[in-house]
Amino acid sequence: MNLFWKMVITGAALWVAIWLVPGLEFEGTFWVFVAVTAIVMVARLIVKPILNVLSIPLILVTFGLFLLLTNGLALQVAIWLSSSVFELGLTSTGFFWATFLGALVISVVSTILEKVLPD
Repeated sequence: MNLFWKMVITGAALWVAIWLVPGLEFEGTFWVFVAVTAIVMVARLIVKPILNVLSIPLILVTFGLFLLLTNGLALQVAIWLSSSVFELGLTSTGFFWATFLGALVISVVSTILEKVLPD
């Protein structure tokens, strides 16, 4: 799957998460949303693997459930980058529920869309 389709899938998953999860907010234009999607993709491609490697013992002890928390942490980094550093308009009211559930929705929707869309 090429970069364009990965960007479309991540953007759709992020839009669904913002739409479904109370506490995840976005204010901006379409092109700002594209920039936020790129930031989320970078966080999922760079931050998430680093967190997973650093937390291998916790992942093993919890039988993989700690991966849900690393997904939330990666989304929190993306939210921090897009709201504080670049001021793009993606915000979260709280880490545990809004960001955690948003990361869960993004993961589920991305997985479903990757299976449905052809390579």
